[in-house]
Amino acid sequence: QVRLVESGGGLGQPGGSLRLSCAASASMHSFNVMAWYRQAPGKERELVAKLRDGAGTDYADAVKGRFTIFRDFDRGTIYLHMTSLKPEDTAVYYCYADQLLGGDTLAYWGQGTQVTVYS
Repeated sequence: QVRLVESGGGLGQPGGSLRLSCAASASMHSFNVMAWYRQAPGKERELVAKLRDGAGTDYADAVKGRFTIFRDFDRGTIYLHMTSLKPEDTAVYYCYADQLLGGDTLAYWGQGTQVTVYS
């Protein structure tokens, strides 16, 4: 069973920056897709940023140019660097990764980390 453990959430100011980390218990090379999702109160969980081997990165329109997803193979960690924060970025952020096993996709989620942007 793969574990994903997020850290780095907290309070941020509009225009400020935060970096989220997601430590994986499996080798980064074993993952097909790695991503960050978020869920704001009263809203559905939405994709924020996605990274896939051979397919580069993809971002939600709301965060393009402000957020960056990247990984560190040596540290076994996925990051989400968030800049130019806005109050509407307030949400619980979840780390996601999946593995391909035969014809199945095994999906893993972190426990979530709260990000609150206040003015």
